[in-house]
Amino acid sequence: MDTSHDTLRATFWKPALTAGKGPRYLRLASFIEQSVADGRLRPGDRLPAQRELASWLGIDFTTVTRAYNRARDRNAIEGRGPLGTFVSTPRVALDQVLDLGMNIPPAPAGLFLGELLQKGIDDVLRHTDASMLMAYQLGDGGVADRQAGALWLTPMLGPLDPADVLVCPGAQATLAALLLMDTARDDTVLCEPIVYPGVRSAARSLDRQLESVPVDDDGMLPDALAEAATRHRARLVYLNPTLQNPTTRTMPEGRRRELIAVAEKLDLTLIEDDPYWRLTPDAPPPLARLAPHRVHYISTLSKCLTPGLRTAYVRLADGRARDVFLSTLHSFALMAPPLMAGLATQWIHDGTADRIMHGVKDAAAQRQAIAADILGDAHTAPVQGIHLWHFLPAPWTARELTIAARAEGLAVTPADAFCLTPDAPNAIRISLGGVRDPERLASALKRLRSLLREAPPSLRAAIV
Repeated sequence: MDTSHDTLRATFWKPALTAGKGPRYLRLASFIEQSVADGRLRPGDRLPAQRELASWLGIDFTTVTRAYNRARDRNAIEGRGPLGTFVSTPRVALDQVLDLGMNIPPAPAGLFLGELLQKGIDDVLRHTDASMLMAYQLGDGGVADRQAGALWLTPMLGPLDPADVLVCPGAQATLAALLLMDTARDDTVLCEPIVYPGVRSAARSLDRQLESVPVDDDGMLPDALAEAATRHRARLVYLNPTLQNPTTRTMPEGRRRELIAVAEKLDLTLIEDDPYWRLTPDAPPPLARLAPHRVHYISTLSKCLTPGLRTAYVRLADGRARDVFLSTLHSFALMAPPLMAGLATQWIHDGTADRIMHGVKDAAAQRQAIAADILGDAHTAPVQGIHLWHFLPAPWTARELTIAARAEGLAVTPADAFCLTPDAPNAIRISLGGVRDPERLASALKRLRSLLREAPPSLRAAIV
């Protein structure tokens, strides 16, 4: 039927609510997307006005608005101001590189961040003076922000006094402030041999020295920690014990208690960087729960909600250090963005944050299953979290594969980006959240698998 630039007839829309499951707005959005996919709606077709469609279908205006917003988020339709809403023209994929390198959470399954963002900001503006959201705000967050932080940290650390929670502009700035606060120039900070690159960057910029402590399959070795702390006169230890980035290893509770015993004996302070705990079913208690007086605890929202919030919650080992920490932090990162901190607070208080987190967990599990099916073997089970640590078959090396993958339009991260020692394992980190759609992720992983089945370019050139 030729419907270009004319309002579609009401009879076309009558089946929109009879197929599928779930809320009416989801059924209507799915009907629009399916109609575009099978050609019943074509690029440039104008959709009915929302009130008109609501009248035809006997539903309320808000339901149609939500359906249109969802279809718009999925690029099926587009608004053109006073002209109305139209079926989108085909979009050319201009992103030449499929990003398997940036470690960000996938879009939450079953939710639309655009819709949640709009509602959340509307709620924030209703409850907060807009001028305050655009002003400088020194300190550790407002009362409601610290209360939200305490709620967020409760599953990990147990009930907290909000006064003990600091609101910070992301984990990276927090790590740098803790290094500055607890060490001096050229001091040594102990960590595992394979470590989050942000710590390496911060230590290098601040003229602190990182020294690796040997590990086994359970993580840092307690006896080796004691020896290294004594030899280097170190007083600060960095650990990422749950779903460690990049290896995905989770340190068992027994090893955590052994490391705390060493810290108690030698008067060490631990930095526990814990972005993935809430993505990990049955994770052991954090080090900070076992020994709160020994551990600076950091929990960022970037890895289990969305990086755009730029919000992290911190509980210091010694509450008396609060003013020193804030003074140090404010020397280079004045504040968490008030609007984003306010949105995080709103989402935590009204339950949206938990909904997003569970959606991210579901999406991550789906993506891990896709990766295990494509890159694994019959004995490979999906791991938890938003990335995986993939060992390479000979004769590939991690650096050579990274270069070859880039030529194929794929970005991955080689092991030496994480390794403090020259003998980096022959592995890459594959991040599963940066590619927007599961279908495109599967395509990217299949391209990577095909590449791994070939000979490296250096060997191909040698074949005569």
